[in-house]
Amino acid sequence: MLIFVFLIIISAVFYLYYKTKQIRTRLPVRKNWYASRAQIALGSFIAFFGINQLFIFQTVVTYIIAGIFIVLGLALIVHNFKANRHYQAFLDEETRLNP
Repeated sequence: MLIFVFLIIISAVFYLYYKTKQIRTRLPVRKNWYASRAQIALGSFIAFFGINQLFIFQTVVTYIIAGIFIVLGLALIVHNFKANRHYQAFLDEETRLNP
C-alpha cells in the first residue's frame, strides 16, 4: 500500500522537524510543546508502520507485532495530544512574557 509508505515518510519528516525546533528554542514551555508534537508524529509513524506490515505479510507473528505497534502508536498519539493541549494553554503567556 503506497499510501501508508507516504504517510510513514511524512510522519518521520514531521518528527525530525519538531525535534529540530525543540532543540533550537530556548523557551521551556515551547520546548515541551515541540516535544509533545514530535511524539505525536512518532506515534503516527509507529502506527502507520504497523498498519503497513499488516498488508505486506500475512502471518500470525506479523499480526501480533503489528498489533503491538498500532496500540503503542495510538497510545503515544493520545497521551501526547493531551500534553499538547496542556502546553498550548501556556504558550500565549510565555510568548507575552518573553518577547
